[in-house]
Amino acid sequence: MDVATLIELVLALAVSGALIGFLAGLFGIGGGAISVPVFFEIFQLLGYAPEISMPLAVGTSLAVIVPTSIASARGHWHRGTVDMALLRIWALPILIGVLAGSVIARYADPWVFQIVFVAVATVIAIRLLTGGQGWRLAETLPGRALLTIYGAVIGFLSALMGIGGGALSNLAMTLHGVPIHRAISTSAGVGVLIAIPGTLGYMAAGWGRAGLPPDALGFVSPITFALTIPTALLTARLGVRLAHALSRRRLEMAFGFFLLTVSARFLYSLFT
Repeated sequence: MDVATLIELVLALAVSGALIGFLAGLFGIGGGAISVPVFFEIFQLLGYAPEISMPLAVGTSLAVIVPTSIASARGHWHRGTVDMALLRIWALPILIGVLAGSVIARYADPWVFQIVFVAVATVIAIRLLTGGQGWRLAETLPGRALLTIYGAVIGFLSALMGIGGGALSNLAMTLHGVPIHRAISTSAGVGVLIAIPGTLGYMAAGWGRAGLPPDALGFVSPITFALTIPTALLTARLGVRLAHALSRRRLEMAFGFFLLTVSARFLYSLFT
Protein backbone atom coordinates (compact mmCIF):
# COMPACT_ATOMS: atom_id res chain seq x y z
CA MET A 1 0.00 0.00 0.00
CA ASP A 2 1.38 3.43 -0.93
CA VAL A 3 1.83 6.19 1.64
CA ALA A 4 -1.06 8.32 0.35
CA THR A 5 -3.54 5.43 0.68
CA LEU A 6 -2.23 4.62 4.15
CA ILE A 7 -2.74 8.22 5.26
CA GLU A 8 -6.29 8.19 3.87
CA LEU A 9 -7.09 5.01 5.81
CA VAL A 10 -5.74 6.44 9.07
CA LEU A 11 -7.76 9.64 8.60
CA ALA A 12 -10.89 7.64 7.75
CA LEU A 13 -10.54 5.63 10.96
CA ALA A 14 -9.95 8.76 13.03
CA VAL A 15 -13.06 10.44 11.60
CA SER A 16 -15.17 7.30 12.03
CA GLY A 17 -13.93 7.08 15.62
CA ALA A 18 -15.17 10.62 16.28
CA LEU A 19 -18.57 9.73 14.81
CA ILE A 20 -18.74 6.49 16.79
CA GLY A 21 -18.08 8.26 20.09
CA PHE A 22 -20.52 11.08 19.36
CA LEU A 23 -23.30 8.66 18.37
CA ALA A 24 -22.63 6.55 21.44
CA GLY A 25 -23.38 9.49 23.67
CA LEU A 26 -26.19 11.00 21.60
CA PHE A 27 -28.28 7.88 20.99
CA GLY A 28 -27.10 5.55 23.78
CA ILE A 29 -25.68 3.18 21.17
CA GLY A 30 -22.19 1.79 20.84
CA GLY A 31 -21.60 3.34 17.44
CA GLY A 32 -21.59 0.04 15.57
CA ALA A 33 -24.08 1.34 13.03
CA ILE A 34 -21.33 3.58 11.65
CA SER A 35 -18.24 1.49 12.45
CA VAL A 36 -19.43 -1.75 10.81
CA PRO A 37 -19.94 -0.28 7.32
CA VAL A 38 -16.77 1.84 7.62
CA PHE A 39 -14.63 -1.08 8.75
CA PHE A 40 -16.15 -3.34 6.09
CA GLU A 41 -15.20 -0.88 3.33
CA ILE A 42 -11.68 -0.49 4.72
CA PHE A 43 -11.04 -4.24 4.93
CA GLN A 44 -12.42 -4.63 1.40
CA LEU A 45 -10.09 -1.87 0.21
CA LEU A 46 -7.18 -3.73 1.79
CA GLY A 47 -8.04 -6.73 -0.35
CA TYR A 48 -9.71 -9.11 2.10
CA ALA A 49 -12.55 -11.33 0.90
CA PRO A 50 -16.13 -10.48 1.99
CA GLU A 51 -16.36 -13.66 4.08
CA ILE A 52 -13.43 -12.28 6.10
CA SER A 53 -14.17 -8.55 5.87
CA MET A 54 -17.73 -8.74 7.22
CA PRO A 55 -17.19 -10.74 10.46
CA LEU A 56 -13.90 -8.87 10.97
CA ALA A 57 -15.78 -5.56 10.71
CA VAL A 58 -18.44 -6.79 13.16
CA GLY A 59 -15.93 -8.17 15.68
CA THR A 60 -13.72 -5.08 15.55
CA SER A 61 -16.80 -2.89 15.90
CA LEU A 62 -17.75 -4.70 19.09
CA ALA A 63 -14.22 -4.16 20.42
CA VAL A 64 -14.47 -0.43 19.74
CA ILE A 65 -17.85 -0.35 21.44
CA VAL A 66 -16.34 -1.54 24.76
CA PRO A 67 -14.69 1.78 25.75
CA THR A 68 -17.20 4.02 23.96
CA SER A 69 -20.20 2.35 25.62
CA ILE A 70 -18.52 2.56 29.02
CA ALA A 71 -17.86 6.28 28.49
CA SER A 72 -21.43 6.84 27.31
CA ALA A 73 -22.96 4.80 30.15
CA ARG A 74 -20.96 6.69 32.77
CA GLY A 75 -22.12 10.01 31.36
CA HIS A 76 -25.79 9.00 31.48
CA TRP A 77 -25.41 7.33 34.89
CA HIS A 78 -24.09 10.55 36.41
CA ARG A 79 -27.30 12.20 35.24
CA GLY A 80 -29.33 9.58 37.10
CA THR A 81 -31.30 8.26 34.11
CA VAL A 82 -29.96 4.68 33.81
CA ASP A 83 -32.36 1.89 34.90
CA MET A 84 -29.95 -0.32 36.84
CA ALA A 85 -32.69 -2.76 37.90
CA LEU A 86 -33.48 -3.53 34.25
CA LEU A 87 -29.80 -3.96 33.41
CA ARG A 88 -29.45 -6.54 36.19
CA ILE A 89 -32.39 -8.52 34.77
CA TRP A 90 -30.94 -8.39 31.26
CA ALA A 91 -27.32 -9.23 32.12
CA LEU A 92 -27.49 -13.05 31.86
CA PRO A 93 -29.92 -13.41 28.90
CA ILE A 94 -27.97 -10.82 26.92
CA LEU A 95 -24.77 -12.79 27.56
CA ILE A 96 -26.39 -16.01 26.33
CA GLY A 97 -27.70 -14.28 23.20
CA VAL A 98 -24.32 -12.71 22.42
CA LEU A 99 -22.50 -16.03 22.74
CA ALA A 100 -25.02 -17.72 20.42
CA GLY A 101 -24.58 -14.97 17.84
CA SER A 102 -20.79 -15.24 18.06
CA VAL A 103 -20.93 -18.97 17.34
CA ILE A 104 -23.05 -18.41 14.23
CA ALA A 105 -20.65 -15.69 13.10
CA ARG A 106 -17.95 -18.27 12.42
CA TYR A 107 -20.03 -20.03 9.78
CA ALA A 108 -22.45 -17.42 8.38
CA ASP A 109 -22.07 -15.87 4.91
CA PRO A 110 -21.48 -12.08 4.71
CA TRP A 111 -25.00 -11.38 3.42
CA VAL A 112 -26.49 -12.84 6.62
CA PHE A 113 -24.92 -10.08 8.70
CA GLN A 114 -26.03 -7.40 6.25
CA ILE A 115 -29.63 -8.63 5.94
CA VAL A 116 -30.04 -8.79 9.72
CA PHE A 117 -28.61 -5.29 10.02
CA VAL A 118 -30.88 -3.80 7.34
CA ALA A 119 -34.05 -5.54 8.56
CA VAL A 120 -33.70 -4.58 12.21
CA ALA A 121 -32.46 -1.03 11.56
CA THR A 122 -35.27 -0.31 9.08
CA VAL A 123 -37.99 -1.46 11.48
CA ILE A 124 -36.57 0.71 14.24
CA ALA A 125 -36.21 3.71 11.91
CA ILE A 126 -39.83 3.48 10.71
CA ARG A 127 -41.03 3.33 14.29
CA LEU A 128 -39.04 6.44 15.21
CA LEU A 129 -39.93 8.48 12.12
CA THR A 130 -43.66 7.81 12.47
CA GLY A 131 -43.57 9.03 16.04
CA GLY A 132 -44.43 5.60 17.41
CA GLN A 133 -48.10 5.89 16.49
CA GLY A 134 -49.60 2.45 17.12
CA TRP A 135 -46.23 1.15 18.32
CA ARG A 136 -47.07 0.96 22.01
CA LEU A 137 -47.51 -2.52 23.49
CA ALA A 138 -48.04 -1.40 27.07
CA GLU A 139 -47.60 1.54 29.40
CA THR A 140 -45.12 -0.26 31.66
CA LEU A 141 -42.34 -2.81 31.26
CA PRO A 142 -43.46 -6.49 31.23
CA GLY A 143 -42.63 -9.13 33.83
CA ARG A 144 -39.27 -10.76 34.31
CA ALA A 145 -39.98 -13.73 31.99
CA LEU A 146 -40.67 -11.58 28.91
CA LEU A 147 -37.83 -9.21 29.78
CA THR A 148 -35.52 -12.24 29.83
CA ILE A 149 -36.61 -13.17 26.29
CA TYR A 150 -36.11 -9.58 25.17
CA GLY A 151 -32.60 -9.62 26.59
CA ALA A 152 -31.62 -12.84 24.78
CA VAL A 153 -32.97 -11.57 21.44
CA ILE A 154 -31.23 -8.21 21.87
CA GLY A 155 -27.93 -9.94 22.62
CA PHE A 156 -28.25 -12.38 19.70
CA LEU A 157 -29.15 -9.81 17.03
CA SER A 158 -26.60 -7.30 18.33
CA ALA A 159 -23.82 -9.88 18.05
CA LEU A 160 -24.71 -10.48 14.39
CA MET A 161 -25.03 -6.77 13.64
CA GLY A 162 -21.88 -5.64 15.45
CA ILE A 163 -23.77 -3.06 17.48
CA GLY A 164 -24.00 -2.40 21.19
CA GLY A 165 -27.70 -3.21 21.32
CA GLY A 166 -28.76 0.36 21.97
CA ALA A 167 -31.16 0.53 19.02
CA LEU A 168 -32.82 -2.76 19.96
CA SER A 169 -33.08 -2.14 23.68
CA ASN A 170 -34.31 1.37 22.97
CA LEU A 171 -37.12 -0.08 20.86
CA ALA A 172 -38.04 -2.67 23.50
CA MET A 173 -38.24 -0.05 26.23
CA THR A 174 -40.14 2.62 24.30
CA LEU A 175 -42.69 0.00 23.16
CA HIS A 176 -43.46 -0.36 26.86
CA GLY A 177 -43.79 3.29 27.72
CA VAL A 178 -40.27 4.10 28.89
CA PRO A 179 -39.47 7.79 28.14
CA ILE A 180 -36.97 8.28 25.30
CA HIS A 181 -34.29 9.94 27.44
CA ARG A 182 -34.39 7.13 30.02
CA ALA A 183 -34.43 4.50 27.26
CA ILE A 184 -31.36 6.03 25.60
CA SER A 185 -29.50 6.25 28.91
CA THR A 186 -30.25 2.63 29.83
CA SER A 187 -29.34 1.50 26.30
CA ALA A 188 -25.85 2.86 26.90
CA GLY A 189 -25.55 0.37 29.76
CA VAL A 190 -26.79 -2.42 27.48
CA GLY A 191 -23.86 -1.62 25.20
CA VAL A 192 -21.44 -2.52 27.97
CA LEU A 193 -23.21 -5.84 28.60
CA ILE A 194 -23.01 -6.76 24.92
CA ALA A 195 -19.67 -5.40 23.75
CA ILE A 196 -17.37 -7.19 26.20
CA PRO A 197 -18.60 -10.79 25.72
CA GLY A 198 -19.25 -10.04 22.03
CA THR A 199 -15.63 -9.05 21.47
CA LEU A 200 -14.34 -12.16 23.22
CA GLY A 201 -16.80 -14.30 21.28
CA TYR A 202 -15.64 -12.95 17.92
CA MET A 203 -12.02 -13.45 18.89
CA ALA A 204 -12.79 -17.10 19.60
CA ALA A 205 -15.00 -17.50 16.50
CA GLY A 206 -12.26 -16.33 14.14
CA TRP A 207 -9.29 -17.92 15.90
CA GLY A 208 -7.18 -19.85 13.40
CA ARG A 209 -9.28 -18.74 10.43
CA ALA A 210 -7.26 -18.52 7.20
CA GLY A 211 -7.02 -15.23 5.33
CA LEU A 212 -7.14 -12.84 8.31
CA PRO A 213 -4.91 -9.72 8.57
CA PRO A 214 -1.53 -10.27 10.27
CA ASP A 215 -2.59 -8.28 13.34
CA ALA A 216 -5.95 -10.02 13.79
CA LEU A 217 -6.97 -11.72 17.02
CA GLY A 218 -9.70 -13.89 15.60
CA PHE A 219 -12.28 -11.57 14.05
CA VAL A 220 -10.87 -8.46 15.79
CA SER A 221 -8.25 -6.10 14.34
CA PRO A 222 -6.21 -4.44 17.15
CA ILE A 223 -4.66 -1.91 14.74
CA THR A 224 -8.08 -0.73 13.56
CA PHE A 225 -9.20 -0.57 17.19
CA ALA A 226 -6.17 1.50 18.21
CA LEU A 227 -6.63 4.03 15.39
CA THR A 228 -10.35 4.51 16.11
CA ILE A 229 -10.55 4.73 19.90
CA PRO A 230 -8.76 8.05 20.66
CA THR A 231 -11.21 10.25 18.74
CA ALA A 232 -14.18 8.14 19.86
CA LEU A 233 -13.45 8.77 23.52
CA LEU A 234 -13.02 12.49 22.88
CA THR A 235 -16.47 12.92 21.36
CA ALA A 236 -18.60 10.59 23.55
CA ARG A 237 -19.23 13.27 26.19
CA LEU A 238 -20.33 15.76 23.55
CA GLY A 239 -23.00 13.32 22.43
CA VAL A 240 -24.26 12.85 25.99
CA ARG A 241 -24.63 16.62 26.46
CA LEU A 242 -26.55 17.03 23.22
CA ALA A 243 -28.84 14.06 24.03
CA HIS A 244 -30.02 15.75 27.21
CA ALA A 245 -30.43 19.11 25.45
CA LEU A 246 -32.63 17.90 22.58
CA SER A 247 -36.37 17.31 22.72
CA ARG A 248 -37.82 13.80 22.58
CA ARG A 249 -39.13 14.24 19.02
CA ARG A 250 -35.87 15.63 17.66
CA LEU A 251 -33.96 12.69 19.13
CA GLU A 252 -36.37 10.22 17.53
CA MET A 253 -36.21 11.88 14.11
CA ALA A 254 -32.42 12.14 14.13
CA PHE A 255 -32.00 8.51 15.16
CA GLY A 256 -34.51 7.32 12.56
CA PHE A 257 -32.87 9.13 9.64
CA PHE A 258 -29.47 7.91 10.75
CA LEU A 259 -30.57 4.25 10.76
CA LEU A 260 -32.21 4.56 7.32
CA THR A 261 -29.00 6.00 5.90
CA VAL A 262 -26.93 3.09 7.16
CA SER A 263 -29.51 0.56 5.93
CA ALA A 264 -29.47 2.11 2.46
CA ARG A 265 -25.68 1.78 2.38
CA PHE A 266 -25.81 -1.93 3.16
CA LEU A 267 -28.56 -2.54 0.60
CA TYR A 268 -26.40 -0.84 -1.99
CA SER A 269 -23.46 -3.15 -1.19
CA LEU A 270 -25.72 -6.21 -1.39
CA PHE A 271 -26.90 -5.46 -4.93
CA THR A 272 -23.68 -4.13 -6.44
